Amino acid sequence: MNNRSGWLTFSSVMLTIAGLMHVIDGIWAVQYHGAIPNDLKDALLGHNLATYGWIDVIVGIILVGAGVLVMGPGNQPSAEVSRFIGVLAATLGAIIAIILVPYYPVWALIYIALSVMVIYGLTAHFGEDSSHSGSHSST
Repeated sequence: MNNRSGWLTFSSVMLTIAGLMHVIDGIWAVQYHGAIPNDLKDALLGHNLATYGWIDVIVGIILVGAGVLVMGPGNQPSAEVSRFIGVLAATLGAIIAIILVPYYPVWALIYIALSVMVIYGLTAHFGEDSSHSGSHSST
């Protein structure tokens, strides 16, 4: 029986949803042929919207992969590795959101807050699913 915490399930679902959103946004940005926002000319990675689109697609794939890995069985040795990958993916997602603060401040801050919650969910009970006894140590 899987003794997955609610935080792990939350983290897995949020990583997957965020990843899918990044992929969809990235595909849109790569295919967009309209006017480029004026603020983009001074952006960190240049003024080509396709560049940001490909970054979004790659980040999205990483996030979806991390979400799927975290949803896997918690009693396997790979569970801790999947949580670590999930933490890295959530951190990457938050960093990408920081880049978007000047353009979409409210959404970027919400995304950063959700990334922090995902990181908490992945680290708060680290090691509990892989233990075979019912005892928990306090730190």
